[in-house]
Amino acid sequence: MPPRKPTPVIGSRRQLLGAAGAATAALLARTAAAADSAQSPLWGANYWAMKERDGGKKIWLAMYRRRATTPQPGGAKLPVLFLVHGSSTSALASFDISVHAPGDYSMMDVFAGYGFDVWTMDHEGYGRSSRTDANSDIASGVEDLRAAADVIARETGQTRISFLGESSGALRAGAFAMAAPDRVDRLVLEAFTWTGKGSPTLAKRAEALEYYRTHNRRPRDRDMIRSILTRDKPGTSDMAVAEAIADADMPYGNSVPAGTYLDMTSKLPLVDPEKVLCPVLMIRGEYDGISTMEDLIGFYEKLPNGDRQFNVIPGAAHAVTLSLNRQIMWHVVRGFLTMPARTDT
Repeated sequence: MPPRKPTPVIGSRRQLLGAAGAATAALLARTAAAADSAQSPLWGANYWAMKERDGGKKIWLAMYRRRATTPQPGGAKLPVLFLVHGSSTSALASFDISVHAPGDYSMMDVFAGYGFDVWTMDHEGYGRSSRTDANSDIASGVEDLRAAADVIARETGQTRISFLGESSGALRAGAFAMAAPDRVDRLVLEAFTWTGKGSPTLAKRAEALEYYRTHNRRPRDRDMIRSILTRDKPGTSDMAVAEAIADADMPYGNSVPAGTYLDMTSKLPLVDPEKVLCPVLMIRGEYDGISTMEDLIGFYEKLPNGDRQFNVIPGAAHAVTLSLNRQIMWHVVRGFLTMPARTDT
């Protein structure tokens, strides 16, 4: 069973309450929760997904959902958007924080307001999900997304999902698109890296490669969180954002899994563009040091689906979703996800 007393949601502009229910078909236990209507008309709920490994060991994965209206049996289906977090912060700290106003940095709120059924999840070893001795690498993340997709199919009746992944979350989402092409509708790769060639961020990170090989978790404190917003170019994000992220995520501990750092410094490329069959939007911050334009354009040119876009967000660095110019990104992503269907096929 999942934890009986899950940690309260931290960093959301509404509190989602509830205790875990019984697991069904060895898959899911749901902690239902209504949003605080006095603060927002949006509806939200928490869920648990479950995956098994190591001879049947159960790993519980905390999931979060946001939409404009309460789901009704037989009601209209909303398009599903799943947000995949990166290496250093969990789901709500990445996609559902408030800084100067309720929801002003919350992609969950923004896209729920646009009419999407928005989901996200803490990967294994992050946030409220099971803390294990594994390093939560990209391959593990793919299995997390399989479990989450099954929960979403059960709850929404929809088997095809649009994914947005940021940084190592983009690697997770891209690898999942290769492994389960029938489950992915449209794919947004934000702050992505392909081969890593020429990346100053990865070159610096590789100096600690032996540590990532010998430790399944790595230190992550407030200074490290601040550095995410400053390492490429200071001034591209409001530094109050870093404090809000830290306030949201540090209660879960001062370390995070090291698997994605190991993968990104020693195992790239992990996503084969020729095996990503769905429509793809690639987003890069103008100053992002995780990849070069040459590396990303090389990936883009090999994508087989003609429904593809490449967009650079001006004045943004690695943390595009938390940048001063995040609204530009929201506009681009919304346009891509609501693209009219092709009529020539």
